[in-house]
Amino acid sequence: MNNLHDKSLIIFDWDGTLMNSVDLIVKAMQSSATAQGLHIDECSIKSIIGLSLINAIHQLFPNNPEKHEAIIQGYADFYIANDMTTQLFFGIDDLLEKLKNQGKLLAVATGKKRVGLERVLASSQTKHYFTISRCADEAGSKPDPQMLKDILVATNKQVTDAVFIGDSIYDIQMANAIGMDSIAVNYGCEKAEVLAKQNPTYQVNSVQDLTKLLIADVKAEKFE
Repeated sequence: MNNLHDKSLIIFDWDGTLMNSVDLIVKAMQSSATAQGLHIDECSIKSIIGLSLINAIHQLFPNNPEKHEAIIQGYADFYIANDMTTQLFFGIDDLLEKLKNQGKLLAVATGKKRVGLERVLASSQTKHYFTISRCADEAGSKPDPQMLKDILVATNKQVTDAVFIGDSIYDIQMANAIGMDSIAVNYGCEKAEVLAKQNPTYQVNSVQDLTKLLIADVKAEKFE
């Protein structure tokens, strides 16, 4: 395995990894479900973060297919109306700037639709950091690795040149599917012990630890 400091392509998940949006996702889903006379608990919602919205709805409400379209619309309406409340995790902007200044190529692979990603890239003023991005409506929902494959082709990089960073089991499963090194972050949607079972290459507890792992010559906990 290459040293992380040798990686030339750093690929990030968005929700729960770069942006502190997990609470908004939970509230939007619960609000939409309630409007349709349904109930869904917080843990169940967190378990589908990372999937495309369509796949998430199918998984959360398998017995209510006639309500899926309305739930999706209600979720989108609530999220868009309230997404100005979400912010990047503290320290992420500084991390992105440092990586960019080191000449790293940065990318995003997200379960968001393209229109949603473009909206938050603009609101967070981070679009200039990223060379390329791929969304679930362009290359399939995680853990399908097509997003990562597309990014590798577009940047003319090999799997060994890259590392993928995410906060959900689907993120780690996606990276594992093509043998890409991964970093699981414990500050997003999933518990550390659940992420560890997916065998990420590295696992960190905070943005500060992620920065040390990617920037400074400080070792983080490695999972063999």
